[in-house]
Amino acid sequence: MDALLPLRNEKQSRAEPARMAALAKLPVFWSLEGKRVVVAGGGDAATWKAELLAACGAEVHVYAPVEELGDVCAALLEKGAAHPSGRFIHHNEAWRPDTLSGAALAVADCDSDEEAQVFFTAAQQAGVPVNVIDKPAFCQFQFGSIVNRSPVVVSISTDGAAPILAQAIRRRIETLLPPVLKDWAALAQALRDKVNTRLKPGAPRRAFWERFVDLAFQATPEEGVDTRLVAEMERLSANHAATGRVTLVGAGPGDSEYLTLKAVRALQAADVILFDDLVSNEVLELARREAKRMLVGKRGGRESCRQEDINDMMVALARAGKRVVRLKAGDPMIFGRAGEEIARLEDEGIPVDVVPGITAASAMAARLGVSLTHRDHAQAVRFVTGHSRHGGLPADMDWRALADPKTTTVFYMGGRTAPAIAARLREEGLGGETPVVISANVSRDNERRWQGTLRDLAAGIAVIGYDDPVLIGIGAAFGVRRAPMVTVQPAPFAAGSLAG
Repeated sequence: MDALLPLRNEKQSRAEPARMAALAKLPVFWSLEGKRVVVAGGGDAATWKAELLAACGAEVHVYAPVEELGDVCAALLEKGAAHPSGRFIHHNEAWRPDTLSGAALAVADCDSDEEAQVFFTAAQQAGVPVNVIDKPAFCQFQFGSIVNRSPVVVSISTDGAAPILAQAIRRRIETLLPPVLKDWAALAQALRDKVNTRLKPGAPRRAFWERFVDLAFQATPEEGVDTRLVAEMERLSANHAATGRVTLVGAGPGDSEYLTLKAVRALQAADVILFDDLVSNEVLELARREAKRMLVGKRGGRESCRQEDINDMMVALARAGKRVVRLKAGDPMIFGRAGEEIARLEDEGIPVDVVPGITAASAMAARLGVSLTHRDHAQAVRFVTGHSRHGGLPADMDWRALADPKTTTVFYMGGRTAPAIAARLREEGLGGETPVVISANVSRDNERRWQGTLRDLAAGIAVIGYDDPVLIGIGAAFGVRRAPMVTVQPAPFAAGSLAG
């Protein structure tokens, strides 16, 4: 498919985000089954680390004189060396440099930085990864806050900056992951070899695991589910059709937190992502790492990919068996030319589905704290394109209907035609004092807004500028809340002024 790449050229390209954003630490899941680890200290903090290491199957050697053992540690060691996974071995003495030799890990609870430095140096000289509890300067690795659904394990780290925040995140994740996930993970482990043997890498294997995941978040695995999953595997194995599928996904206005759960799942399942120029880097960061990303941007007034070429690309990729996500800013069914893409894919016999997104007008209303259908001011709301394919106002719009004072109207892509929009609406009788809001880059860090009246719309768009995507909201509903409005980033705005 590399022959399709020239659709993307320097004039329409943008600085792409790194496939992986910067990481404070590398998250590593380390096997300790049967390995010898050293824990120096018998206090509560050292005891917790010892229990954690034993839970991973390690042989935990605790070095601490009996008189220095805390109550929790003493009680743990009194129960004997046995542990469900690993085991404890108590040494009634302080650690020595030679006790670190051959250890897989070394952990210590030190009162002072001087003690920590000695332990850290000894571990380094022995070539053993070291952690001194609550002393980040003497740690080569760190323990995260853990959500345990083993074999599913989630670990959260804030690089030592905010342990309380990590604990809060853990509590939130605990509520999202049902305890029965452990049973499903064990079942996946049991089926893995069969899946790898019977299903080829790529679409069939991914389809099976996606079906598995759908079940995993629904209920406890009932009796016979493994038999049904094997039957599903056989069905996928017998289906040799190479055709993939296309999913049109709404990326929302920019803020990645506006994505739906279904949109995130589609991004995580994609082989190829064809994304618009207006899709934010934060949204792309949620995509599957291995997915190929291709910019197919279309922006008014700029050189862009032709729609026909994008359609051809989707068809070619799907015929090659790829799971394609066509990622569109906002909602794909609102000014996203989704109808043309769906029609072409259906004509080619390619499966296509749609994941809706939050359209920019809804996000703008939420950010402003304004109801677009406020019962005292509007009985209808209209989303209207602000320009034709030739760049001017559309020739076939009913301007008299758009000038209805009981209607809230939001113009998309109307930056360059804003003066003409104001003129036409006033010609049809809409009053010059009608409230107007202009929002640029809705929900993004560089969001800017202007609030004024229809009479001053041309001046407002001159202040906002023409380079960024803008929405123009017109109607009495926008006059309900005057400054100060709902607090947003970068700041609330005042009437007749620019915010940001």
